[in-house]
Amino acid sequence: MTHTRYAFIKAQWHADIVDRALEGFLQLIPEAQVDVFDVPGAFEMPLLAQELAKTGKYAAVACAALVVDGGIYRHDFVAQAVVDGLMRAGMETGVPVLSVSLTPHQFQETDHHVAIYRQHFIQKGKEAACAALMITKTREAALAA
Repeated sequence: MTHTRYAFIKAQWHADIVDRALEGFLQLIPEAQVDVFDVPGAFEMPLLAQELAKTGKYAAVACAALVVDGGIYRHDFVAQAVVDGLMRAGMETGVPVLSVSLTPHQFQETDHHVAIYRQHFIQKGKEAACAALMITKTREAALAA
């Protein structure tokens, strides 16, 4: 069965930046084929990704977040847990789970940094869409062989 729907999960922490990934994703995959889900932060993405993948409705699930050093917690540990969780969700469900989860070493909420990362997230969203389309095509060909 060919799936033509994609799920896109986006963290609302730094939504002004993270939402740009969806813009990039929609440049390659029609909006009518994408279901969008918002979660509070990156840490909440893996569980929802796994639940959505288990439905069998989606060819792939893309997840976007910006994990920055806020000085309160070790952001690198959070980022690693998120990426590990996303990979595990894909492996356990057999549905590709793609990450647009970035952890910059130096991020400051200046106009300059925000502008750079907003543009970067558009590109990363396009890359996730390319990956989603390619893995869907590759898996279909492999299953048909």
